[in-house]
Amino acid sequence: MPFVKDQPLSDADQHLIQLSKALAHPARLSILNLMRERNTCICRDLTEELGLSQSTISQHLKELKDAGLIYGTEAAQKTYYCIDLKRWNQAEQLFATYFNTLPKI
Repeated sequence: MPFVKDQPLSDADQHLIQLSKALAHPARLSILNLMRERNTCICRDLTEELGLSQSTISQHLKELKDAGLIYGTEAAQKTYYCIDLKRWNQAEQLFATYFNTLPKI
């Protein structure tokens, strides 16, 4: 567990960090935008649309999956990636809770 000035971070804080890191890359936002438009994407669609290599797209998909924002379903020797709406809503709530508990300036 990471520490900041000898103060352990809560599980919610750690998840917030993971989500923030996943969303902080332009390619990942582009991937999520394509998934929002199309509902589902395969890696080849993403490489063609974004102009990135398959290995680069795969790394970004892994980061998004690890953060719980997307999931993959295998069918016909392809993996179809979609936004995980349940986890997406949980992430939205986590950010809202964080921002709503900060003191108003």
